Amino acid sequence: MVTRRHFILATGATALLATTGLAIGAEGAVEAPVSGGSLTWGVETEPSTLNPHLNGQAKAKLILRNAYESLLARTPEGGYVPWLAKSYSISEDGLEYTFVLRDNVTFSDGEKFNAAAVAFNLTRVKDPTYSTGNSSGHLSHVREVVAQDEHTVVIRLARVYSPFLDGASAIEILSPKSFSSAQLKSGGPEIAGTGPFILDRYIKGQEVRFVRNPHYDWAPENADHQGTAYLDEVIYRFLPESAVRSGALSSGQVQVIEGIPGNDAGLFRDDPEFSYQTAINTGTPYTLYLNINRGLTADLTIRKAFQASVDVDQVLQSVYRGERLRAWGILTPADTDFYDKSIEGAYGFDPKLANRLLDEAGWSERDGEGFRIKDGKRLTIEVVQSQATVRDQRDILLQAVQAQARQHAGIDIALQYVDAGTYSTRQKDGQYGIIPNSTTTQENGVTIYFHYLPRDKGGSINYSRTEAPEVSAWLDEAASTLDTNKRFEIYAKLQRYAILEQALGLPLYVPDDQIAASGEVKGVGFRPFKRLPENAYDIWLQQNA
Repeated sequence: MVTRRHFILATGATALLATTGLAIGAEGAVEAPVSGGSLTWGVETEPSTLNPHLNGQAKAKLILRNAYESLLARTPEGGYVPWLAKSYSISEDGLEYTFVLRDNVTFSDGEKFNAAAVAFNLTRVKDPTYSTGNSSGHLSHVREVVAQDEHTVVIRLARVYSPFLDGASAIEILSPKSFSSAQLKSGGPEIAGTGPFILDRYIKGQEVRFVRNPHYDWAPENADHQGTAYLDEVIYRFLPESAVRSGALSSGQVQVIEGIPGNDAGLFRDDPEFSYQTAINTGTPYTLYLNINRGLTADLTIRKAFQASVDVDQVLQSVYRGERLRAWGILTPADTDFYDKSIEGAYGFDPKLANRLLDEAGWSERDGEGFRIKDGKRLTIEVVQSQATVRDQRDILLQAVQAQARQHAGIDIALQYVDAGTYSTRQKDGQYGIIPNSTTTQENGVTIYFHYLPRDKGGSINYSRTEAPEVSAWLDEAASTLDTNKRFEIYAKLQRYAILEQALGLPLYVPDDQIAASGEVKGVGFRPFKRLPENAYDIWLQQNA
């Protein structure tokens, strides 16, 4: 069993000290952080909404965590430290969670943070007409939320649900006044949080600007400092093209970027004028999920043949130049108690097997372009990808997979890039053969739960659309116990079932995040446990750099 590990790499002493909030001066002395200045950060992903309850993009958390905060913060090992809540307790039967809140917190609109505000938020997020996805799914197990007094919230569950703390404690708390704003759906300056920065302006397609919250004094205890943020302001510019981001940093148009392709890593990692850091994400690998309820991918033989037709190692090397780690299972190996290492190497590229399976299934003929046909119909599998979530050269990666499937097995992979609305509809209705996706979640048992539970039972991102009763039984059993070892046994069994036995997906690579920064930027780093780039709270600018 894999224990929790620390997967953060930094290049050089300067980068390492940058993650601790210190810097080395010209004479070798350690410099203390200073306040003031403006930071411009080039980011890969523009948020689909600035309301943190409604935004399901993990990459958007870098931006939104500047203004919106949750009850607890995570440690690198996966534990918890106080944040908006100063303590919590769980009843012996696992059905009641009590949070004691800080008494010195205010929302940026001047409203007081208290138990009533927390209870109101959780009740609204629980309502599927307001919020859908993982957050509302966690709260679907809640029987009631009670503001016991001004600073005590009690949450009572209808049944034991082991991932509850990991999910519910991470829900951002908004000022109750925000829920009556016309900006509630889109997010905006009227949606007030408690964070170290206040959302000031948003220019769609260009940038979002935050200014320092002058009243902030409630950072989690594992932050590098307490009190207000160092920076006066931070501006996130939306630069979806990787080459543009790299060029913007190199030319000084921005001071920090994230999402650095393999081809560009050496530009910053090997240059002493910049710091470069990378961290492996928790959650699910970037996986091609095969729809088992529609079209050709409903055939297990075709799913297994597709798995065997792609040389994943070769594809990753050609696209990422060795800068990405191959994935094998339904989880990443980063900081999790539930990753089953035994699946590594248990399956893989085998063109002979792929072709034999397809021949035996009656797909033995080929058309003039080399694709397999049966009864005059081409063996075509449609991949549906939201254009808004294409990042990390995944469009190029999918083209490489497409070429591999054609070359090695005669399978036609049709790539369809669609707008967010079309993607949502097709995902909901199952109108696809494959959906590619990765998730970075608060807790990996939660990840499994929402990916493999039937959709009508809360499996909001069950892309393979499996409804196997044994899967539901395993997930119910895992969610009903607080025994980590028992949960590992169940999830390991599910992992082998999903990938080896039923070929519900083809994992490609383990997502990671990269940060490159110019020399004057200090304190930039990753969010504990999730390994996503952290907000700008601990960042400061070295003077006379």
